Amino acid sequence: MGMIVKHNLTAMNSNRMLGITTSSQAKATEKLSSGYKINRAADDAAGLAISEKMRKQIRGLTQASLNAQDGISAVQTADGALNEVHDMVQRLTELTVKAANGTLSESDRSAVQNEVDQLVMEIDRVSTTTKFNETYLLRGSNGGTMGKLTYKLAEAALKDNFAKANGLQEINKMTGTIGVAVASNSPNTNVTSPGQAGMSAEAMKTTQYESKTVGPIGGTVYVLVQNTKRADGVSATVSKMTVSSVVKDINTKEASEPSDPKIRAFGSMNELTNALKAAYGEDIKAITSFVDDNNELILRIETFADVNDPIDLSLHVGADSSLDNKIYMNLSMLSSRALCLNGLDVSGDTGDAATAAIDTVAEALQRVSAQRSSLGAIQNRLEHTIANLDNVVENTTAAEASIRDTDMATQMVEYSNNQILAQAGQAMLAQSNQATSGVLSLLQ
Repeated sequence: MGMIVKHNLTAMNSNRMLGITTSSQAKATEKLSSGYKINRAADDAAGLAISEKMRKQIRGLTQASLNAQDGISAVQTADGALNEVHDMVQRLTELTVKAANGTLSESDRSAVQNEVDQLVMEIDRVSTTTKFNETYLLRGSNGGTMGKLTYKLAEAALKDNFAKANGLQEINKMTGTIGVAVASNSPNTNVTSPGQAGMSAEAMKTTQYESKTVGPIGGTVYVLVQNTKRADGVSATVSKMTVSSVVKDINTKEASEPSDPKIRAFGSMNELTNALKAAYGEDIKAITSFVDDNNELILRIETFADVNDPIDLSLHVGADSSLDNKIYMNLSMLSSRALCLNGLDVSGDTGDAATAAIDTVAEALQRVSAQRSSLGAIQNRLEHTIANLDNVVENTTAAEASIRDTDMATQMVEYSNNQILAQAGQAMLAQSNQATSGVLSLLQ
Protein backbone atom coordinates (compact mmCIF):
# COMPACT_ATOMS: atom_id res chain seq x y z
CA MET A 1 0.00 0.00 0.00
CA GLY A 2 1.34 3.39 -0.97
CA MET A 3 1.77 6.33 1.26
CA ILE A 4 -1.76 7.69 1.76
CA VAL A 5 -3.17 9.99 4.42
CA LYS A 6 -6.90 9.94 3.66
CA HIS A 7 -7.47 6.55 5.28
CA ASN A 8 -5.28 5.07 8.03
CA LEU A 9 -6.27 1.44 7.51
CA THR A 10 -3.64 0.11 9.88
CA ALA A 11 -4.99 2.23 12.69
CA MET A 12 -8.55 1.21 11.79
CA ASN A 13 -7.60 -2.46 11.95
CA SER A 14 -5.77 -2.01 15.25
CA ASN A 15 -8.75 -0.13 16.70
CA ARG A 16 -11.22 -2.82 15.54
CA MET A 17 -9.17 -5.59 17.07
CA LEU A 18 -8.76 -3.57 20.27
CA GLY A 19 -12.57 -3.20 20.43
CA ILE A 20 -13.02 -6.97 20.14
CA THR A 21 -10.48 -7.51 22.87
CA THR A 22 -12.10 -4.87 25.09
CA SER A 23 -15.55 -6.45 24.64
CA SER A 24 -14.16 -9.87 25.47
CA GLN A 25 -12.37 -8.40 28.46
CA ALA A 26 -15.62 -6.81 29.70
CA LYS A 27 -17.43 -10.17 29.50
CA ALA A 28 -14.59 -11.90 31.28
CA THR A 29 -14.68 -9.24 34.02
CA GLU A 30 -18.48 -9.69 34.35
CA LYS A 31 -18.15 -13.48 34.68
CA LEU A 32 -15.40 -13.19 37.25
CA SER A 33 -17.26 -10.59 39.32
CA SER A 34 -20.70 -12.30 39.18
CA GLY A 35 -19.48 -15.87 39.47
CA TYR A 36 -21.76 -16.90 36.58
CA LYS A 37 -20.64 -17.77 33.09
CA ILE A 38 -24.25 -17.24 31.90
CA ASN A 39 -25.32 -13.70 32.80
CA ARG A 40 -27.74 -13.24 29.90
CA ALA A 41 -29.49 -15.50 27.43
CA ALA A 42 -26.96 -14.50 24.74
CA ASP A 43 -24.14 -16.04 26.77
CA ASP A 44 -25.59 -19.55 26.29
CA ALA A 45 -29.23 -19.77 25.19
CA ALA A 46 -29.56 -23.55 25.54
CA GLY A 47 -27.59 -23.63 28.78
CA LEU A 48 -29.83 -20.91 30.25
CA ALA A 49 -33.00 -22.88 29.46
CA ILE A 50 -31.59 -26.07 31.00
CA SER A 51 -30.30 -24.19 34.04
CA GLU A 52 -33.65 -22.49 34.73
CA LYS A 53 -35.47 -25.82 34.62
CA MET A 54 -33.03 -27.14 37.16
CA ARG A 55 -33.47 -24.05 39.32
CA LYS A 56 -37.23 -24.58 39.25
CA GLN A 57 -36.75 -28.14 40.48
CA ILE A 58 -34.23 -27.08 43.13
CA ARG A 59 -36.48 -24.39 44.59
CA GLY A 60 -39.57 -26.59 44.42
CA LEU A 61 -37.82 -29.50 46.14
CA THR A 62 -36.37 -27.18 48.79
CA GLN A 63 -39.87 -25.99 49.66
CA ALA A 64 -41.13 -29.58 49.53
CA SER A 65 -38.53 -30.47 52.16
CA LEU A 66 -39.81 -27.61 54.31
CA ASN A 67 -43.37 -28.86 53.77
CA ALA A 68 -42.36 -32.29 55.04
CA GLN A 69 -40.67 -30.70 58.05
CA ASP A 70 -43.87 -28.78 58.80
CA GLY A 71 -45.68 -32.11 58.57
CA ILE A 72 -43.35 -33.57 61.18
CA SER A 73 -44.00 -30.58 63.42
CA ALA A 74 -47.75 -31.10 63.11
CA VAL A 75 -47.36 -34.81 63.86
CA GLN A 76 -45.22 -34.06 66.89
CA THR A 77 -47.80 -31.57 68.15
CA ALA A 78 -50.59 -34.13 67.86
CA ASP A 79 -48.44 -36.86 69.39
CA GLY A 80 -47.50 -34.63 72.31
CA ALA A 81 -51.16 -33.96 73.04
CA LEU A 82 -52.02 -37.65 72.75
CA ASN A 83 -49.17 -38.50 75.11
CA GLU A 84 -51.05 -36.57 77.79
CA VAL A 85 -54.30 -38.27 76.77
CA HIS A 86 -52.50 -41.61 77.12
CA ASP A 87 -51.41 -40.72 80.64
CA MET A 88 -54.94 -39.68 81.58
CA VAL A 89 -56.48 -42.85 80.16
CA GLN A 90 -53.90 -44.89 82.07
CA ARG A 91 -54.96 -43.06 85.23
CA LEU A 92 -58.57 -43.94 84.39
CA THR A 93 -57.46 -47.57 84.27
CA GLU A 94 -56.16 -47.27 87.82
CA LEU A 95 -59.33 -45.55 89.01
CA THR A 96 -61.75 -48.03 87.44
CA VAL A 97 -59.84 -50.99 88.87
CA LYS A 98 -59.73 -49.27 92.25
CA ALA A 99 -63.46 -48.52 92.23
CA ALA A 100 -64.24 -52.12 91.27
CA ASN A 101 -62.81 -53.35 94.57
CA GLY A 102 -65.42 -54.40 97.11
CA THR A 103 -63.62 -52.73 100.02
CA LEU A 104 -64.73 -49.26 98.87
CA SER A 105 -67.88 -47.64 100.17
CA GLU A 106 -70.38 -45.69 98.09
CA SER A 107 -68.87 -42.40 99.30
CA ASP A 108 -65.41 -43.66 98.34
CA ARG A 109 -66.60 -44.40 94.82
CA SER A 110 -68.21 -40.97 94.68
CA ALA A 111 -64.80 -39.43 95.37
CA VAL A 112 -63.24 -41.60 92.67
CA GLN A 113 -66.02 -40.56 90.29
CA ASN A 114 -65.11 -36.90 90.79
CA GLU A 115 -61.57 -37.53 89.55
CA VAL A 116 -62.88 -39.65 86.67
CA ASP A 117 -65.15 -36.78 85.61
CA GLN A 118 -62.30 -34.27 85.68
CA LEU A 119 -60.03 -36.52 83.62
CA VAL A 120 -62.75 -37.14 81.04
CA MET A 121 -63.31 -33.38 80.74
CA GLU A 122 -59.60 -32.73 80.29
CA ILE A 123 -59.31 -35.43 77.64
CA ASP A 124 -62.16 -33.70 75.81
CA ARG A 125 -60.54 -30.28 76.22
CA VAL A 126 -57.21 -31.49 74.86
CA SER A 127 -58.97 -33.00 71.86
CA THR A 128 -60.95 -29.87 71.01
CA THR A 129 -58.18 -27.30 71.57
CA THR A 130 -54.99 -28.88 70.17
CA LYS A 131 -54.02 -27.12 66.96
CA PHE A 132 -51.03 -26.44 64.74
CA ASN A 133 -50.86 -23.24 62.70
CA GLU A 134 -54.61 -22.62 63.27
CA THR A 135 -55.49 -26.18 62.20
CA TYR A 136 -57.30 -28.23 64.84
CA LEU A 137 -55.59 -31.61 64.76
CA LEU A 138 -57.86 -33.77 66.92
CA ARG A 139 -61.30 -32.32 66.21
CA GLY A 140 -61.88 -34.22 62.99
CA SER A 141 -63.90 -33.00 60.03
CA ASN A 142 -67.61 -32.25 59.87
CA GLY A 143 -69.14 -32.28 56.39
CA GLY A 144 -65.73 -31.53 54.89
CA THR A 145 -65.07 -28.63 57.27
CA MET A 146 -62.03 -29.26 59.44
CA GLY A 147 -62.44 -28.52 63.13
CA LYS A 148 -66.17 -27.77 63.06
CA LEU A 149 -68.01 -29.03 66.15
CA THR A 150 -71.72 -29.75 66.38
CA TYR A 151 -73.85 -30.75 69.37
CA LYS A 152 -76.90 -32.36 67.78
CA LEU A 153 -76.91 -35.52 69.92
CA ALA A 154 -76.63 -33.62 73.19
CA GLU A 155 -79.14 -30.99 72.10
CA ALA A 156 -81.75 -33.59 71.21
CA ALA A 157 -81.21 -35.58 74.41
CA LEU A 158 -81.29 -32.56 76.73
CA LYS A 159 -84.30 -30.96 75.08
CA ASP A 160 -86.17 -34.24 75.40
CA ASN A 161 -85.32 -34.71 79.08
CA PHE A 162 -85.22 -31.04 80.10
CA ALA A 163 -88.37 -30.08 78.21
CA LYS A 164 -90.28 -29.15 81.39
CA ALA A 165 -87.35 -27.51 83.19
CA ASN A 166 -87.91 -23.96 84.40
CA GLY A 167 -86.13 -21.36 82.30
CA LEU A 168 -84.56 -23.78 79.80
CA GLN A 169 -82.43 -21.79 77.35
CA GLU A 170 -81.52 -22.61 73.75
CA ILE A 171 -78.25 -24.46 73.29
CA ASN A 172 -75.35 -22.36 72.05
CA LYS A 173 -74.48 -24.13 68.79
CA MET A 174 -70.95 -22.71 68.83
CA THR A 175 -69.97 -23.82 72.33
CA GLY A 176 -72.49 -26.54 73.13
CA THR A 177 -73.60 -24.88 76.37
CA ILE A 178 -77.17 -24.65 77.60
CA GLY A 179 -78.61 -22.77 80.58
CA VAL A 180 -81.31 -23.75 83.08
CA ALA A 181 -82.70 -21.21 85.52
CA VAL A 182 -82.84 -22.25 89.20
CA ALA A 183 -86.17 -21.31 90.80
CA SER A 184 -86.35 -19.94 94.35
CA ASN A 185 -88.95 -21.45 96.66
CA SER A 186 -90.80 -20.08 99.67
CA PRO A 187 -90.08 -21.62 103.08
CA ASN A 188 -91.39 -25.19 103.45
CA THR A 189 -92.67 -26.82 106.67
CA ASN A 190 -93.23 -30.43 105.71
CA VAL A 191 -90.30 -32.01 107.52
CA THR A 192 -90.29 -33.63 110.94
CA SER A 193 -88.03 -32.44 113.75
CA PRO A 194 -86.84 -34.75 116.53
CA GLY A 195 -89.41 -33.61 119.09
CA GLN A 196 -89.91 -34.75 122.67
CA ALA A 197 -91.63 -38.01 123.63
CA GLY A 198 -95.40 -37.76 123.71
CA MET A 199 -95.58 -34.73 121.36
CA SER A 200 -98.22 -34.85 118.67
CA ALA A 201 -97.21 -35.40 115.08
CA GLU A 202 -98.44 -31.92 114.23
CA ALA A 203 -96.30 -30.38 116.93
CA MET A 204 -93.30 -32.26 115.68
CA LYS A 205 -93.55 -30.74 112.17
CA THR A 206 -91.77 -27.66 113.27
CA THR A 207 -88.73 -27.10 111.07
CA GLN A 208 -88.87 -24.70 108.13
CA TYR A 209 -86.30 -24.81 105.36
CA GLU A 210 -85.40 -22.56 102.43
CA SER A 211 -84.61 -24.19 99.09
CA LYS A 212 -84.07 -23.74 95.39
CA THR A 213 -85.36 -26.12 92.72
CA VAL A 214 -84.31 -27.22 89.27
CA GLY A 215 -86.71 -28.95 86.94
CA PRO A 216 -88.69 -30.97 86.50
CA ILE A 217 -86.02 -32.73 84.46
CA GLY A 218 -86.85 -36.17 83.14
CA GLY A 219 -89.72 -36.45 85.61
CA THR A 220 -87.65 -35.36 88.63
CA VAL A 221 -87.52 -32.08 90.54
CA TYR A 222 -84.08 -31.44 92.05
CA VAL A 223 -84.30 -29.57 95.38
CA LEU A 224 -81.37 -27.76 96.97
CA VAL A 225 -81.94 -27.30 100.73
CA GLN A 226 -80.06 -24.19 101.78
CA ASN A 227 -80.84 -23.62 105.48
CA THR A 228 -83.30 -24.50 108.24
CA LYS A 229 -84.89 -22.73 111.24
CA ARG A 230 -87.52 -23.38 113.90
CA ALA A 231 -91.08 -22.44 113.06
CA ASP A 232 -92.58 -19.45 114.86
CA GLY A 233 -94.41 -20.19 118.11
CA VAL A 234 -92.63 -23.47 118.80
CA SER A 235 -91.12 -24.13 122.19
CA ALA A 236 -87.40 -23.45 122.31
CA THR A 237 -86.96 -26.92 123.75
CA VAL A 238 -87.62 -28.34 120.30
CA SER A 239 -84.39 -28.38 118.28
CA LYS A 240 -84.39 -27.40 114.64
CA MET A 241 -83.21 -30.01 112.13
CA THR A 242 -79.91 -29.83 110.27
CA VAL A 243 -79.79 -29.46 106.50
CA SER A 244 -78.69 -33.09 106.13
CA SER A 245 -81.62 -34.20 108.30
CA VAL A 246 -84.06 -32.25 106.18
CA VAL A 247 -82.58 -33.76 103.02
CA LYS A 248 -82.85 -37.24 104.49
CA ASP A 249 -86.43 -36.63 105.63
CA ILE A 250 -87.51 -35.41 102.16
CA ASN A 251 -85.85 -38.32 100.35
CA THR A 252 -87.20 -40.89 102.86
CA LYS A 253 -90.72 -39.54 102.50
CA GLU A 254 -90.35 -39.57 98.71
CA ALA A 255 -89.28 -43.20 98.79
CA SER A 256 -92.36 -44.23 100.77
CA GLU A 257 -94.83 -41.87 99.14
CA PRO A 258 -93.63 -41.12 95.58
CA SER A 259 -94.82 -37.85 94.14
CA ASP A 260 -95.33 -36.82 90.55
CA PRO A 261 -92.93 -35.46 89.50
CA LYS A 262 -90.45 -37.25 91.71
CA ILE A 263 -88.47 -35.13 94.21
CA ARG A 264 -84.80 -35.54 95.09
CA ALA A 265 -83.25 -33.33 97.77
CA PHE A 266 -79.61 -32.33 98.17
CA GLY A 267 -77.64 -30.41 100.77
CA SER A 268 -75.22 -28.69 98.35
CA MET A 269 -75.17 -27.43 94.78
CA ASN A 270 -72.23 -29.74 94.06
CA GLU A 271 -74.27 -32.79 95.09
CA LEU A 272 -77.18 -31.61 92.96
CA THR A 273 -75.09 -31.02 89.84
CA ASN A 274 -73.27 -34.33 90.35
CA ALA A 275 -76.63 -36.11 90.42
CA LEU A 276 -77.71 -34.36 87.21
CA LYS A 277 -74.42 -35.18 85.54
CA ALA A 278 -74.65 -38.82 86.62
CA ALA A 279 -78.17 -39.07 85.19
CA TYR A 280 -77.26 -37.54 81.82
CA GLY A 281 -73.50 -38.09 81.74
CA GLU A 282 -73.37 -39.32 78.15
CA ASP A 283 -74.34 -35.84 76.99
CA ILE A 284 -73.30 -33.56 79.87
CA LYS A 285 -69.62 -32.79 80.25
CA ALA A 286 -69.80 -30.36 83.17
CA ILE A 287 -72.34 -28.35 85.16
CA THR A 288 -71.48 -25.10 86.91
CA SER A 289 -73.65 -22.29 88.27
CA PHE A 290 -73.49 -18.52 87.88
CA VAL A 291 -75.60 -15.44 88.54
CA ASP A 292 -76.75 -13.66 85.39
CA ASP A 293 -77.40 -9.95 84.78
CA ASN A 294 -80.92 -10.30 86.20
CA ASN A 295 -79.52 -11.67 89.47
CA GLU A 296 -80.93 -15.11 88.67
CA LEU A 297 -79.05 -18.31 89.47
CA ILE A 298 -78.38 -20.27 86.27
CA LEU A 299 -76.95 -23.72 85.73
CA ARG A 300 -74.43 -23.68 82.90
CA ILE A 301 -74.44 -27.11 81.25
CA GLU A 302 -71.54 -27.95 78.93
CA THR A 303 -72.22 -30.80 76.53
CA PHE A 304 -70.11 -33.30 74.61
CA ALA A 305 -69.71 -32.59 70.89
CA ASP A 306 -70.77 -35.02 68.20
CA VAL A 307 -68.16 -37.39 66.78
CA ASN A 308 -66.61 -36.10 63.54
CA ASP A 309 -64.92 -37.96 60.70
CA PRO A 310 -61.10 -38.09 60.70
CA ILE A 311 -59.37 -35.18 59.00
CA ASP A 312 -57.45 -35.97 55.81
CA LEU A 313 -54.24 -33.96 55.99
CA SER A 314 -52.17 -33.96 52.79
CA LEU A 315 -48.53 -32.94 52.58
CA HIS A 316 -47.06 -31.90 49.21
CA VAL A 317 -43.50 -33.21 49.12
CA GLY A 318 -42.47 -32.75 45.49
CA ALA A 319 -41.72 -30.02 42.95
CA ASP A 320 -44.39 -31.23 40.49
CA SER A 321 -48.18 -31.31 40.66
CA SER A 322 -48.55 -35.09 40.32
CA LEU A 323 -50.53 -36.82 43.07
CA ASP A 324 -47.68 -39.18 43.84
CA ASN A 325 -46.01 -36.16 45.42
CA LYS A 326 -48.74 -36.12 48.09
CA ILE A 327 -48.44 -37.86 51.44
CA TYR A 328 -51.82 -38.32 53.11
CA MET A 329 -52.43 -38.93 56.78
CA ASN A 330 -55.60 -39.31 58.83
CA LEU A 331 -56.05 -37.76 62.25
CA SER A 332 -59.07 -39.13 64.09
CA MET A 333 -61.22 -37.11 66.44
CA LEU A 334 -60.25 -38.30 69.91
CA SER A 335 -62.75 -36.49 72.10
CA SER A 336 -64.30 -38.17 75.13
CA ARG A 337 -67.37 -39.14 73.11
CA ALA A 338 -65.19 -40.53 70.32
CA LEU A 339 -63.31 -42.62 72.90
CA CYS A 340 -66.64 -43.68 74.50
CA LEU A 341 -65.50 -42.17 77.80
CA ASN A 342 -68.44 -39.76 78.07
CA GLY A 343 -70.62 -40.82 80.96
CA LEU A 344 -67.95 -43.16 82.37
CA ASP A 345 -69.47 -44.33 85.65
CA VAL A 346 -67.65 -45.94 88.59
CA SER A 347 -70.09 -44.89 91.30
CA GLY A 348 -72.62 -46.92 93.28
CA ASP A 349 -72.76 -49.04 96.41
CA THR A 350 -71.21 -51.98 94.54
CA GLY A 351 -68.30 -52.26 92.13
CA ASP A 352 -70.44 -53.47 89.22
CA ALA A 353 -70.41 -50.18 87.29
CA ALA A 354 -66.67 -49.76 87.82
CA THR A 355 -66.01 -53.34 86.68
CA ALA A 356 -67.85 -52.67 83.41
CA ALA A 357 -65.93 -49.41 83.02
CA ILE A 358 -62.59 -51.25 82.98
CA ASP A 359 -63.26 -52.62 79.49
CA THR A 360 -64.45 -49.20 78.27
CA VAL A 361 -61.19 -47.60 79.37
CA ALA A 362 -59.16 -50.43 77.83
CA GLU A 363 -60.84 -49.84 74.47
CA ALA A 364 -60.16 -46.10 74.71
CA LEU A 365 -56.51 -46.83 75.45
CA GLN A 366 -56.29 -49.03 72.36
CA ARG A 367 -57.76 -46.27 70.17
CA VAL A 368 -55.28 -43.70 71.43
CA SER A 369 -52.41 -46.17 70.95
CA ALA A 370 -53.51 -46.90 67.38
CA GLN A 371 -53.55 -43.20 66.49
CA ARG A 372 -50.16 -42.55 68.07
CA SER A 373 -48.71 -45.59 66.26
CA SER A 374 -49.98 -44.21 62.98
CA LEU A 375 -48.46 -40.80 63.74
CA GLY A 376 -45.10 -42.37 64.58
CA ALA A 377 -45.06 -44.28 61.30
CA ILE A 378 -45.86 -41.11 59.35
CA GLN A 379 -43.08 -39.21 61.11
CA ASN A 380 -40.52 -41.90 60.26
CA ARG A 381 -41.65 -41.82 56.64
CA LEU A 382 -41.38 -38.01 56.51
CA GLU A 383 -37.84 -38.12 57.87
CA HIS A 384 -36.84 -40.39 54.98
CA THR A 385 -38.71 -38.10 52.58
CA ILE A 386 -36.74 -35.09 53.79
CA ALA A 387 -33.42 -36.97 53.48
CA ASN A 388 -34.24 -37.93 49.89
CA LEU A 389 -35.41 -34.44 48.93
CA ASP A 390 -32.28 -32.85 50.37
CA ASN A 391 -30.10 -35.33 48.45
CA VAL A 392 -31.87 -34.57 45.15
CA VAL A 393 -31.54 -30.82 45.79
CA GLU A 394 -27.82 -31.20 46.43
CA ASN A 395 -27.15 -33.22 43.26
CA THR A 396 -29.35 -31.04 41.07
CA THR A 397 -27.60 -27.95 42.42
CA ALA A 398 -24.25 -29.48 41.46
CA ALA A 399 -25.52 -30.13 37.92
CA GLU A 400 -26.92 -26.63 37.62
CA ALA A 401 -23.68 -25.14 38.90
CA SER A 402 -21.67 -26.89 36.19
CA ILE A 403 -23.85 -25.17 33.59
CA ARG A 404 -24.29 -21.77 35.16
CA ASP A 405 -21.26 -21.07 37.35
CA THR A 406 -17.96 -19.57 36.16
CA ASP A 407 -14.87 -21.75 36.19
CA MET A 408 -12.75 -19.12 37.89
CA ALA A 409 -9.37 -20.62 36.93
CA THR A 410 -10.23 -20.97 33.24
CA GLN A 411 -11.85 -17.56 33.14
CA MET A 412 -8.85 -15.97 34.84
CA VAL A 413 -6.56 -17.38 32.12
CA GLU A 414 -8.80 -15.86 29.45
CA TYR A 415 -8.89 -12.58 31.39
CA SER A 416 -5.08 -12.47 31.52
CA ASN A 417 -4.83 -13.20 27.79
CA ASN A 418 -7.31 -10.43 26.99
CA GLN A 419 -5.44 -8.06 29.25
CA ILE A 420 -2.19 -8.71 27.31
CA LEU A 421 -3.99 -8.37 23.99
CA ALA A 422 -5.57 -5.11 25.12
CA GLN A 423 -2.17 -3.68 26.04
CA ALA A 424 -0.71 -4.86 22.75
CA GLY A 425 -3.64 -3.46 20.81
CA GLN A 426 -3.26 -0.08 22.45
CA ALA A 427 0.46 -0.07 21.58
CA MET A 428 -0.19 -1.03 17.93
CA LEU A 429 -2.92 1.60 17.64
CA ALA A 430 -0.44 4.19 18.82
CA GLN A 431 2.18 2.99 16.28
CA SER A 432 -0.40 2.98 13.46
CA ASN A 433 -1.32 6.53 14.22
CA GLN A 434 2.35 7.47 13.85
CA ALA A 435 2.86 5.57 10.55
CA THR A 436 1.51 8.35 8.29
CA SER A 437 3.72 11.01 9.82
CA GLY A 438 6.49 9.98 7.30
CA VAL A 439 4.49 11.67 4.52
CA LEU A 440 5.57 15.01 6.01
CA SER A 441 9.11 14.41 4.76
CA LEU A 442 7.86 14.52 1.20
CA LEU A 443 6.00 17.75 1.77
CA GLN A 444 8.98 19.68 3.07
